[in-house]
Amino acid sequence: MAYAVCHSLIQTIDRILNLDDKKYPISVEGKQRIKDLLARIETIKQFLERYPKEAASSETAVTNAANQAEDVMEHFIYEHYHWDLQAEKMASVGRPRNRTEILYDFRELDVVMGKISPIAIQMAEIQQQQGVRPATTALSGPVSQPAIDTETVGLEEYLKNIKALMCGQPKSQRQVIPITGMGGIGKTTLARTVYNDEDVVNEFPLRVWIVVSHNYKVETIFEELLYALEKQIPGSLVEKSETVENKLHRILTLQKYLIVVDDLWSTKAWYEIRKAFGDPMKCDGSRIVITTRDEDVVKDIGTSTPHKMELMSPENSWILLKKKAFRDTDLEPDIKKISEEVVTSCGGLPLAIVLIGGILSEAKMEAWADIARDVKSAVESSTKFGKRIALSYTYLPVDLRPCFLYMGAFPEDHEIRISKLIKLWIAEGFVGNENEAKDYLYKLVKRNLPSITSFKPNAEFKSCNIHDLVRDMAKSQALVENYERRLSNGHMDLTRLARAYASTLRSCLTFQPNESSLSGLRKFKLLRVLDVVDTNAYSLPAPVFELFHLRYLAFGCPMEVPYAISRLQNLRALIVRPSKRLRHHSSDNVDLPLEIWMLPLLTHLVSFFDLLPVPEGAASALKELLTLNVVKKLICTKQMMGLLYNLKKLAITYFGDKYPNEDYKLHNLHLLTQLEKLKLVVKEGSLLKKKAKPVFPKTLKKLTLSGWRFTWEDMKAISALPKLQVLKLRDHAFEGGAWSTIVEDNDDDDEEEEEARQQQQQQQQQQQQEQVGDLFDKLEYLLIQESDLEEWKTKKDHFLSLKRLVLYRCDKLKEIPKDIGNILELKLIEVDRTNKSLLECVQGIRDYQKDNNDRVLQVLQL
Repeated sequence: MAYAVCHSLIQTIDRILNLDDKKYPISVEGKQRIKDLLARIETIKQFLERYPKEAASSETAVTNAANQAEDVMEHFIYEHYHWDLQAEKMASVGRPRNRTEILYDFRELDVVMGKISPIAIQMAEIQQQQGVRPATTALSGPVSQPAIDTETVGLEEYLKNIKALMCGQPKSQRQVIPITGMGGIGKTTLARTVYNDEDVVNEFPLRVWIVVSHNYKVETIFEELLYALEKQIPGSLVEKSETVENKLHRILTLQKYLIVVDDLWSTKAWYEIRKAFGDPMKCDGSRIVITTRDEDVVKDIGTSTPHKMELMSPENSWILLKKKAFRDTDLEPDIKKISEEVVTSCGGLPLAIVLIGGILSEAKMEAWADIARDVKSAVESSTKFGKRIALSYTYLPVDLRPCFLYMGAFPEDHEIRISKLIKLWIAEGFVGNENEAKDYLYKLVKRNLPSITSFKPNAEFKSCNIHDLVRDMAKSQALVENYERRLSNGHMDLTRLARAYASTLRSCLTFQPNESSLSGLRKFKLLRVLDVVDTNAYSLPAPVFELFHLRYLAFGCPMEVPYAISRLQNLRALIVRPSKRLRHHSSDNVDLPLEIWMLPLLTHLVSFFDLLPVPEGAASALKELLTLNVVKKLICTKQMMGLLYNLKKLAITYFGDKYPNEDYKLHNLHLLTQLEKLKLVVKEGSLLKKKAKPVFPKTLKKLTLSGWRFTWEDMKAISALPKLQVLKLRDHAFEGGAWSTIVEDNDDDDEEEEEARQQQQQQQQQQQQEQVGDLFDKLEYLLIQESDLEEWKTKKDHFLSLKRLVLYRCDKLKEIPKDIGNILELKLIEVDRTNKSLLECVQGIRDYQKDNNDRVLQVLQL
């Protein structure tokens, strides 16, 4: 943590030295003290990068001193900012306050320097004696997204036995299938493998994964379960007026389902949640899979014989380590011997093998002997696996450590949305931008510390989590490094929290609905991150908008965004979304004040905005704004596009029945020359289609259209987008029975036209080749959902990059061209299970490819 604090302090000092002298006056003597401190901290940071083992004994002292120095620096900025606010308020009531230079007391820095200087001098002497070493940080250059290996080791027999209980028994009574074993042995991995198995997916119309864990709340579990189920059923199945519990009981009584209850810790929890699972005597083949460490839980539940997972055999342990550390590498005999010693020391626990494999995969082979000795030492000092797991932190580069510890602050078993995690890392100052954040994430994934739990349509990582034992290790390490002074996770009582950390806290996050009053936030003067989406408060107290250092602010509807938002001049992310208690009322709108245009660093603006206010006069562009999602009724004038010119992600919703005569000037969208993701939705009608003819920017990588009812002829403009990777067409985005991407030849055999036809033949062929080359050249994912399409004519050359095709609720579409099966990149086709003709067609394409081309094409039923 010392490295992270030093890095943050350097950023803070740089900001202070570049502040406006008129607003934040610092004496010459004060500036010199700050510069002296900067020189010392830069020396220490460099030493931490290059000599991590030698620096270990000084880490705590450096962390404490650097924390203290940064507190002093940021309090200085806050006090000056607060003085200005008070001066403005007094001037507004006719009592102007004379500006006098505030000579801030920097004597505290002398105390800090007294602690830091001896350490910096000692480190400089060591560096001079030993010479310059290469840095041990992870910044070796950009890293591409690592491939996620979905192949399992040693689970084949378990998988076979569990599938036998789940598939091919359509009339059997509902069963509960338990998986037991110690922490880190692979229970969740096995359950996830079963859950995603092609045969299992096709067996169960409804599938839901829920996590119970230690600190469960029944209401939250039921809400999450219902939220997942309602996305898979027709809206007519339940009444909106019913209670959550009654809705669940109705759905799960009438429908066949698979529910995985992961990480069940107690019998009490089971008895509290099982009432939502419908009739236990139903005979439609429904299944519930439970994972638990406690065999007594299984006995009390009274289920069938549990599938108890054992430690891995030496043979499987070696296979797993090889996959994680040196998959295709031939090892020298001495290195192989070291690897075999590591396997033995891991004791057959898959989690330990995976984590140690992550260390080896990122280390030079000359260092493997040292790693093996450390693993062996950890075994000898404790029979438990904790110390072996902790080695993954010991060998973690210093610049990756704060990012990892931050992940440990999320609740147990919490699925972490990567887009949110990246915003938080940037707000904290761990990374400078999104690309750097992704590099850090990829490096952590390569070390197997977070597990990727879901993917975006273009196969980018979408969410992740960390294993309970890894999280426990992170929390223990955070305590050792005094990290809790900077980060609060889910404290219900802010007043109590303020008594301990009001003057030091940088991040305050909530993850569960709670009754905590937000009035205590006035005491947290140094906050950079504030996420109170799930509190039951209906407004933010005024002092929140005096938090000068705030960079990330997230709160729940129906709170309003006041004009005072303009005071948050360092704000980078403003997120207003429905809290969990209001998830089913997500139509709440958020009104934005005109002052939103006064936030120069704003990068992400996310909510259900009723309108983006049109700036008056010569407004300044939001130069840093990358995300605007979701804004309603946006009129895309040239002026507005010029003010949003750096946008990379934009989502707009229109209402066709309410504003049929409005011209939203969507032809100006092409002026957004940095735009990569665009979502355009029409709700409740299609009266806009005559007015709206979007002209899409050539930079688009992802396009979602819903409710527009364009003609399929209009698809030509989309097919030519050169970078488009993902295309989602929902709710009759296009209308009409036939869609053809094939240019029909004119076979007129009139002799008088023959000569002209021959002369033009070469040109026509060239034009067709160009058209084919432009047709969905980079498209990897295509979704057509709720469409009246009956006939689709195309050929493989028009979708050469397609990897995944989803056809859902296309009831009139009975077949697709067989040539689609010849797309070499195509791996998966998903089809509505109720459309029997289309399903048979797709299965026929799959079988043909397997029999004739030895290709595996997966077909999943939705």
